[in-house]
Amino acid sequence: MATERIVVERGRRYHWPEAQLNFWLLIMIAASATTLGIFAYFITVQNTLKVGIPWIFPYEITVSALMLVFLFTMLVLISQRLLLPGIVVLGSFILFVLWLTGLIETSILLYGPKESVSSYCNLIRPSTGESQATLAWLETNNICQSWKAAFAFEIVGTVFLFWMMVMAYQVNRDEYD
Repeated sequence: MATERIVVERGRRYHWPEAQLNFWLLIMIAASATTLGIFAYFITVQNTLKVGIPWIFPYEITVSALMLVFLFTMLVLISQRLLLPGIVVLGSFILFVLWLTGLIETSILLYGPKESVSSYCNLIRPSTGESQATLAWLETNNICQSWKAAFAFEIVGTVFLFWMMVMAYQVNRDEYD
């Protein structure tokens, strides 16, 4: 009678730095959700005013949603202890390029040479009291501050995606113990 041997191979385990990974996930969830919300708000304002929607608004919503899907996928893989550095490097690189594109376009629209959002925001002077001028200033100020917040979160998201590529490379080389 022949005997059978069953060989079970376990794949290589990667040690991710928990504190850094959790901090990264938290910041990226905040950056993605905030960016998605701001640009969704901008589309609502544009539709209310019955004016065209610049391509950057749906682009940023799509990129932010893709980032949230990537983060959710990472969380699932982390819970099963199957997060591979190669997957993280590839996903982070693709999203880095997309976020960088959005950051460049947002910076051009916000601080561009002519007809920029920032130049328009600087034209509006604060108004006080119960009037339509005060309400208009409050809404304009809200939009201006939202642009600045979106720009700031895009910078953070872009830098953190680069950081994740470096961290995943280090995990792949077993530089974290």
